[in-house]
Amino acid sequence: MGTSDPQSFDCESEVIDQFMNTNRRYMTQPDFMSWRMEENPILRSTIVAVAVLDRSPDQTRFVDMMRRAVDLVPIFRRKVIADPMGLVPPRWADDRDFDLSWHLRRFTVSEPRSWDVVLDFARTIEMAAFDKNRPLWEFTVLDGLDNGRSALVMKVHHSLTDGVGGMQITREIVDFTREGTPRQGQTNLLTTPENGDSSEPANRLFWYRDTVGDLARRAPAALVRNGSRLARSPRSVYRDAVAVGGSAMRLARPVVSTRSPVMTNRSTRRHCAVLDVPVAALAEAATAGGCSINDAFLTAVLVGMADYHQLHGAEISELRMTLPISLRTDSDPVGGNRITLARFALPTEAGGPAELMHRVHTTVETWRNEPAVPLSPTIAGALNLLPASMLGSMLEHVDFVASDVVGSDVPLFVAGSEIMRYYAFSPTLGSAFNVTLMSYTTRCCVGINADADAVPDLAALTASLAEGFRAVLGLCAETTDKTVVVAS
Repeated sequence: MGTSDPQSFDCESEVIDQFMNTNRRYMTQPDFMSWRMEENPILRSTIVAVAVLDRSPDQTRFVDMMRRAVDLVPIFRRKVIADPMGLVPPRWADDRDFDLSWHLRRFTVSEPRSWDVVLDFARTIEMAAFDKNRPLWEFTVLDGLDNGRSALVMKVHHSLTDGVGGMQITREIVDFTREGTPRQGQTNLLTTPENGDSSEPANRLFWYRDTVGDLARRAPAALVRNGSRLARSPRSVYRDAVAVGGSAMRLARPVVSTRSPVMTNRSTRRHCAVLDVPVAALAEAATAGGCSINDAFLTAVLVGMADYHQLHGAEISELRMTLPISLRTDSDPVGGNRITLARFALPTEAGGPAELMHRVHTTVETWRNEPAVPLSPTIAGALNLLPASMLGSMLEHVDFVASDVVGSDVPLFVAGSEIMRYYAFSPTLGSAFNVTLMSYTTRCCVGINADADAVPDLAALTASLAEGFRAVLGLCAETTDKTVVVAS
């Protein structure tokens, strides 16, 4: 990969980002891409999160909390209006028939009242498509679990928020004590799309006019700046342009086969599992390897995958993953969807967990710093000109998806109930499985969302991943709690 000045394309990136997000009534180009891919239901972009509660939440307080949430984040009361020709992104419009009660459900589970009931409910609602004539979210309380516990199951379409944005919103609407947290003077947290009348016919000419006009207003600054650079250092400008072009091709190139000889089938069926890993131990293991918690997490997954393939009589040297890369900045509004996806191969074996972690760190940092990452909205816009089936082929042959989300280091409460664990089951995006790590108080809550055809033996996969974490935690010298729990 060629070297480039990271500031060289700052101005262009700003122009492109504004170009792709000019008319805020419309989906961004990256979200439009994920929306189009759903023509293949295997690529459905549904996030399901489960909060385990120590008791049943008070219904009145819960409804009040959710009413406050949709007031703070108005996009949660808006629905999607698709362009009939599919030539411009769908637009957001207030749902005139918005009914909060339709989005809030509550059930009391029957026997056996175990954690398996919650996981089965989570996988079932994940497999079900949203009613796209309504806002794209549903929250369900499941009462009657063992030991008096309940569960809050949250289903949200990825176009509304990503994991980081979801946690930002969560911190603003939940409580920090069982009695409640007074909140005064709150206003809209999310810079939401301009309101649109759902009865107004889509006018794609307005979208093109506004986006091109905005680009025309902003482009001269970029041209002046880079024209000066071209005059001063033409070789540098040429080198940077070549580097960005090559980077864009790497980010967008098609993938035609899996690296795994075992996890090759794909379906719309899902099943879910969870693990608990101590935060302190994983952080110490990462520090011992001179790497980040994300590096330690990915290393654990890769060690586990090597073990899983050995159980199936297969030897693998690497697997291809999809890594969500956050594009969020300090100036971005709370919530929203600000990620791009990088697909690349990682090794599954090296001279032990520490060496593997170093190799993972080097590869991941290289991809995080690809010159074309800031131009992801542009790349998405170009890919949206392709048939949706071609977009799907770019993802269906990836082996797994992995992401980690920084949760809360203090306990959170929902309508008088304390959240004990907080798991996320992110979309597989055509891969064999998605594993998402979310830190919460002293534990890392690991959610595994697997394609049932790619991984018919989920218990074996879960056990292998647990062994992967145990191998990584073996790098700890001081932390006493190294227990990895297959939650039940």
